[in-house]
Amino acid sequence: MFAPRTTPWPLVALFTAGYLAPYLLPTVVGRLDSGLPLSPTQAGAVGSALLLSSASAGFALASRVERIGARRLARVGLTLALLGYGGAALAHPVPAVVLGVLVGGFGSGTATAVAATRIAAQPDPHRATTVGLLGVSALAGAVYLTVPHLGPGHGLPLAAIALTALAVWPLTGRLPAATARSHRSGWDKSPLPHRRQGLTLAACMLCWSLAQNSLWGVSGRIGLTQAHLTETTVGAVFAVALGAGLLGVTGAGALGPRLGRALPIGAGTALIAACIALSASATDLPTFATGEIAWNTLYPIVLSYVIGLAASLDGRGRWAVLVGSASSLGTAAGPLTGSLLSAQAGFPVMGAVLAAGLLVIAVPLTAVALGAGRRPLPVVEIPVEAPAYDKATAA
Repeated sequence: MFAPRTTPWPLVALFTAGYLAPYLLPTVVGRLDSGLPLSPTQAGAVGSALLLSSASAGFALASRVERIGARRLARVGLTLALLGYGGAALAHPVPAVVLGVLVGGFGSGTATAVAATRIAAQPDPHRATTVGLLGVSALAGAVYLTVPHLGPGHGLPLAAIALTALAVWPLTGRLPAATARSHRSGWDKSPLPHRRQGLTLAACMLCWSLAQNSLWGVSGRIGLTQAHLTETTVGAVFAVALGAGLLGVTGAGALGPRLGRALPIGAGTALIAACIALSASATDLPTFATGEIAWNTLYPIVLSYVIGLAASLDGRGRWAVLVGSASSLGTAAGPLTGSLLSAQAGFPVMGAVLAAGLLVIAVPLTAVALGAGRRPLPVVEIPVEAPAYDKATAA
């Protein structure tokens, strides 16, 4: 078992590989629009298809990670991500790109499911989550700074995701394989605890992620068309914003549970709503940068507490995966929703609608967090056969 302050680096790397595609969504969608014969709405639909494929992997695998084995599933997911995103990066016919994106999305979702399940079994899942968010934010920021200088085309951000999967693959050897105990009939089939809270959290996270990614999916276009910025400037704003997110997550990791979960989740969601409205109404660099930087500072903080809340509902990680998959469904619908809303009503009205929706769902989110705060965290039962990376790290 991990010591209380030990960081599970293979899981952090796997988390980073799984979450990178959603973090790069604006540049992926923007470059599909500019590099292929696709309209903005069609490019948003491709981005939604990527994330929907990722969510479907989470729903399919939520209760099967222990039975199949984290190592095997992680390798399958990373291989699919490498082949899917890599193939889409090299392809030019639209059907081939869409197929590659779907395969890659399923691979990302598989990697995320494994990481979420194993992180939920850690003594301090919030800390592991914050380190993972630090990793993906730093990597995505580096991509946003680099890609505009490497030339046009749709393939560069997709290639970055594929290469990340390739780099993480060797670390899967330190993940646990399926054990004899994981094949016992009761291991995966025990009833889900706290169903009402879990279902409420999943439904809220679907809407929460839908609002976030409706704006995130069109943020590049807001900067380019409404604020009249260059791609290099927009990329620099995104990089700074993700860097601010690193500081926010670092602060959240340092605070840990001291503030509880209700205050960061409830108040954080309300502040995010204000940032979304500001960013969507931006017509110049200061307003656009302020909205994006403030939003990206708050987003990973709230997300880390929500993931920790989901993990506290079931020590075997099933609610963590299911809530994450529901979040991915909202993320999947985001680019298309943002594209349709902005096309019909304009970016400012879209931002106002999304902000109002976030304020509404902040209430049940806070209620679930308050209920979980009154209940002691569940005792996590770890398989007797300790993972290889546990032993190596403890040594």
